[in-house]
Amino acid sequence: MFDIQEELKKLPDHPGVYLMHDDRDAIIYIGKAVSLRNRVRQYFQSSRNKGPKIEKMVTHIARFEYILTDSELEALVLECNLIKEHRPKYNTMLKDDKTYPYIKVTLGEAFPRVLFSRQMKKDKSRYYGPYTSAGAVKDTIELIQKLYQLRTCSRVLPRDIKKERPCLNYHIHQCLAPCQGFVTQEEYHRQIAGAMDFLNGKYLPVIRDLEEKMAVAASALDFEKAAEYRDLIASVKQVAQKQKITNFDGEDRDVIAMTMDDRDAVVQVFFVRGGKLIGREHFHVTIGNEDTPREVMSTFIRQYYMGTPYIPKEVLLQMEIDDTEVIGQWLSSKRGQKVYIRVPKKGTHEKLVELAAQNARMVLAQDREKIRREEGRTIGAVREITDLLGLGYVRRMEAYDISNISGFESVGSMVVYDRGKPLRSDYRRFRLKTVVGPDDYASMREVLTRRFLHGMEEKEKNRQKNLGDEYGSFTRFPDLILMDGGKGQVNIALQVLDELKLDIPVCGMVKDDHHRTRGLYYNNEEIPIDTHSEGFRLITRIQDEAHRFAIEYHRSLRSKEQVHSILDDIPNIGPGRRKALMRQYSSLEDIRNASVEDLRQIPSMNEKAAVSVYRFFHEADPVDPV
Repeated sequence: MFDIQEELKKLPDHPGVYLMHDDRDAIIYIGKAVSLRNRVRQYFQSSRNKGPKIEKMVTHIARFEYILTDSELEALVLECNLIKEHRPKYNTMLKDDKTYPYIKVTLGEAFPRVLFSRQMKKDKSRYYGPYTSAGAVKDTIELIQKLYQLRTCSRVLPRDIKKERPCLNYHIHQCLAPCQGFVTQEEYHRQIAGAMDFLNGKYLPVIRDLEEKMAVAASALDFEKAAEYRDLIASVKQVAQKQKITNFDGEDRDVIAMTMDDRDAVVQVFFVRGGKLIGREHFHVTIGNEDTPREVMSTFIRQYYMGTPYIPKEVLLQMEIDDTEVIGQWLSSKRGQKVYIRVPKKGTHEKLVELAAQNARMVLAQDREKIRREEGRTIGAVREITDLLGLGYVRRMEAYDISNISGFESVGSMVVYDRGKPLRSDYRRFRLKTVVGPDDYASMREVLTRRFLHGMEEKEKNRQKNLGDEYGSFTRFPDLILMDGGKGQVNIALQVLDELKLDIPVCGMVKDDHHRTRGLYYNNEEIPIDTHSEGFRLITRIQDEAHRFAIEYHRSLRSKEQVHSILDDIPNIGPGRRKALMRQYSSLEDIRNASVEDLRQIPSMNEKAAVSVYRFFHEADPVDPV
């Protein structure tokens, strides 16, 4: 379990962005901080006056995480990107790119301009930013005009050269007047290159020049002029700070860095989409003493991109890896376009890789205890259960539950846990076909029979096609079946397994009179379980998950007004034939026992419809995937 008070003690005194999660792991709030330690702690201090909305939000926080940045400015930009990506419930920030001012250099023009922009478009222009202060951006553009004497007019050049008189900026020495032909295109482009160098961060010569002018003005007692230079210096320092969080090229890339000790490694992946850092994920890797960082990184990349559906155009790595060329070819074939694997040595990309590495080091340093707890509540909990039952190796566990309302509306659920973690891709749900009314035993018999018959049929098809026995999720049988109940439910499961000649251990999750788990039923005896153990907590989670999944399925069917009758699911049977069947037979069991000839005698029922009804109740069927 996430211990908020313990995690608060681990917060670094460092700029960054924090993400608040609720008990369903949804992100409900994203914020930035100059000091993560101070800012995040404030939410959990009762003496703070937080306002009703934040007070309510805090009551829903189940855990938090954070991403380190190098400055408050980077934290702000990352915060905005993440809010736009996740749209948390309790955030109230502006939602479009007009929030962020950019500096735009119109390189598509013969005589480019440096402009203020609220949007970043895919054109021939070069964009710098986003920045936090619109005023600072305007001051910088004004400074660039003074330093490099660039045009600000909207005249189309060279078409409009000498068509009008030069503007005031030429007369006050803030424009070279390309509109009059006073400067060649080559000379003007050298001025543009200087302005772009300045925007790229080469601003120290300008700062020094301004500082000298400020000192000269102060010596001459021209304090008003000196103050202007002072303000311009402050604006330059604020605006000229390079941004790692957003890049003007608009490309998609993954940034991967790692850190390791003698037994564990943490790999951090930053997701940059459209030039913006929109999220990150870290991965824990168990390593051996002989593993080198290059080997760990190479192995991770192969395993990670084997399972992820999206391959970006570029992958930035912290270090060179083995088989770079082969891995690049493999990724390119998966993407369908060239994928570039690079190890940046300088500039913005190198700093972004270092930021990912810094976050990886933070996770490894602070999450060792969390990793051990996670192993305890998953693999360790499974080990506790198997030791308690006297079983050998158990990896896959399946739990079943039935949800009833009345009549035809019974549904069943199957949830799967692999090494103590939910494997939601293998969850399945069932609409009961043969059971009338709330008969849990009969319902469970049908669910288990359908589940394992379907798996056995898939296995047989795989053998015929020379595929592996476990090709397809239903062919993977559990190492342990967990029943939501005691002796009665366990015996039903054992009967089904015996009829199908399957040998799988079955354990009941026994509840007390208050509907709380009190022990396990296995081999005809109830085994008490320590209610403070991780094994008990895992059993409770599995039991709750099976119940939740069944109820959720039931609600979704009811909300769509789909739970009317199992007869709704029979192909070729419309409303008229359903009514005819219900007038002719008093129960589903009677319909199930009817022959094709019997069904054919019903008015409005032809041969095709009669066969469809018969097959529906007598042939093995696929169950509903999640």
